[in-house]
Amino acid sequence: MKNSLFKFALVASLILNLTVVATAGYHYYRQSRLWVSPYGKVMEKNHFLFEELSLKPEQLAAMKSKAISFHTEIDRRRQEIDAKRKELVALMRFEKPDRKVIGATIKEISNLQEDMQRKIAGHVLEIKVSLDKDQQQKFLDLIERAMVEERATGCVPK
Repeated sequence: MKNSLFKFALVASLILNLTVVATAGYHYYRQSRLWVSPYGKVMEKNHFLFEELSLKPEQLAAMKSKAISFHTEIDRRRQEIDAKRKELVALMRFEKPDRKVIGATIKEISNLQEDMQRKIAGHVLEIKVSLDKDQQQKFLDLIERAMVEERATGCVPK
């Protein structure tokens, strides 16, 4: 009796552990396939908003080339901002936080965000120039929709 109860507990534990490992693996795999566009939309990696436009193959190739290096730069800047935010929280944890240092850190975060927003706007304008009138309108509509969806879901881009 004891032996069969022990075997049952062992099998149940094994099944539970395998389920936890499989779930964690699935979530890791799923997350590794996604990224956040500069406009705040969560999408499949190496998929870009402009792919939803009716682009000529040469337009698509040129835009993808520019977009890949741009996204790398934006991701680096997001990491800088995240690091500054963590620094801000660490400063606020002190027994007697220095408000001047906290203010300076907030200013740094604001400057980083402003610089990133300028880069994004510049990139959008650069892409817009390479599109015809109809494509430009559709592209800006896609960006607007992506920003509204991000705001509506409450997602914070990482």
